[in-house]
Order: sequence, then structure tokens, then C-alpha cells
Amino acid sequence: MRCGLVRLASAISLLVVYLATGCDGLGSSAAESGDLEKTKIKIGVLPIIDTAPVYVGIKKGVFAAEGLTVEPVMLEQSTEALPMLKEGKLDFAFGNYVNYFMAHADGSAKLRVQAEGYQSKPGVFVIVTMPNSPIRSPRDLAGKTLAVNIKDNISTLTTNEVIKTEGVDPGSLRYTEIPFPELEPALQNGSIDAAFMVEPFTSHAQQELGARVVMDNATGPTADFPIGGYFSTEKFAKQNPKTSAAFRRAMQRAQALAAERRNVEEVLPTYAKIDRKTASTITIGAFPTSLNLTRLQRVADLMHRQGLLKEKLDLQTMR
Repeated sequence: MRCGLVRLASAISLLVVYLATGCDGLGSSAAESGDLEKTKIKIGVLPIIDTAPVYVGIKKGVFAAEGLTVEPVMLEQSTEALPMLKEGKLDFAFGNYVNYFMAHADGSAKLRVQAEGYQSKPGVFVIVTMPNSPIRSPRDLAGKTLAVNIKDNISTLTTNEVIKTEGVDPGSLRYTEIPFPELEPALQNGSIDAAFMVEPFTSHAQQELGARVVMDNATGPTADFPIGGYFSTEKFAKQNPKTSAAFRRAMQRAQALAAERRNVEEVLPTYAKIDRKTASTITIGAFPTSLNLTRLQRVADLMHRQGLLKEKLDLQTMR
């Protein structure tokens, strides 16, 4: 009975979002597709959980309902998309907020936030060590070598903020850059003391190495922290307002569908090299269904406090 009620509540919430976007299958939004400036769009995506809604949306036909044909373009790092957006090789791209806000602020790319993408939950990104490591708590990380995939990113931003609440000077950490797939060997050979990990790398390291979590970067001051979203250039948004609006409506529905875990589990093996068994056990964050610039301002303000932005960034300039 309880499971039935949960499924009913989920179905009702999806219906509310579906109707709120003005989409009713072959209704108004589909009828307006002939007015779109561009119907075939390229979206820069990553082989990670964060971009699952794009694939869910394609599978469930929500982009098609808006008159959009989507070509996902797989990238290794979200920063690869920045020049591609500027050159028109991509129309939209998923990017981590830290790097994209920095690019907008320094003028290297004038961007618009089109939709929120992924938000943290406990366990989404963590600091891990080997099981026999003397590092047992966040305080033990002081003076240690910590591997992150990219410096001056969401990894270092959240690590610095959380560890500061534990009484550790972030400046004492020795950061080194290592791609996620190479973190396990680095932990094993002792070239690093700890590693910042995300799924599915966290679960794999725990299963294969017995890795221990010593700090959760999605707690305390960075609980429910925005991770990444979907961007376009200002130029594209101004030249393609109807296409942009159709993309936002489709993403809102896709994000809502991704809130049902099984929809995410079904698509992960198709693009993220995560098998079905792993997909059923990994920690999955949240997929916001609305664009809330107040929520995203947390990221920009923290970046300014930590010196990643020279001046405060008002996200209304990216609307």
C-alpha cells in the first residue's frame, strides 16, 4: 500500500510539472515547433550521472514534443564545451558552475544559464582514503596530498569550505590534479594521501580497495550545493529565443522524470559506462526542475569569498 501511494505521488508530481510547462503531448508547445529558429540542437554532455536527464528526455520524447531533435556531444571535461559554444559547434552544454561562472566573469565567454542540472546530496562527492590510512577524520587531512580532477573547481571549492568548519586551514592542503579513472591506482601506490571522488568511482573504490570516506563534501555549509547546469552563449539565446524556451521546457520535464530513479538507472549504461548493477547501488544527487538564481548565487558568492572571482558576480546578468 505504501509503495502504491509513493508511485501515485510521484506520478502526480510529474503531471504537475508536465502541465506547468504548457506541454500536453501534441498540444500547444508541439504545435509551436514550426516557429522555432532551430529544431536540431547539439548539447554538450559528460559520461557522468549529472547529464542523465538529457538521455531520459530523449528516450521519453520530451524534446521531440517540443519540436527539438537532440544530438548529444560527449565531452571528457565540461570546460571543453566553452570554445565549442562560442564557435557555434554546440548550442547548449552541461557545465560545472564554478568554471562557467569564472568564464563569464572574466569575459572569456558571455553565457546564459538555461537550466539547472545537478545538485548535491550526502555521498555525492566525498574524500576517500585507503583502509589502512592514518587519516581517520577531516582534521587528519591537514598537510596531506589530496587529489582532485581539476583545481579551482567544485572539488576544491567544497573541500576548502567544509574542511574549514573542521578547524583545518585549507591552505595546508596539497592539491594535485589526477583524472577520476586514475585515482584508484594513485591511492594504491601511495602517491597521494586522499582523493576527491564522485560516483561511480566512489562505489568502485570502496568495493575494490575498501576505500574509506573521511569527509562528505555535501554537508554543512555545502549541503544541497548546486553542481552544474545547462548553458548557452548570450548570442545564441538572443538569436534563438523560441528554441531556448523550448529547450528549457524540455529540460524541466526531463529533470522531473529523472527524479524517478529507475529512469536514470535505465539510461546510465547507454552513455556513462555504468552497468545496471552499479547503477542500482550508487548515490544519485538531485535534479532541480526550476531555474532558481538565488540558489545558484550561493556558488558565485562562495567563489568570491575564496578568491576565485575578483568581484562579486550577480547571476541576474546570466539570466
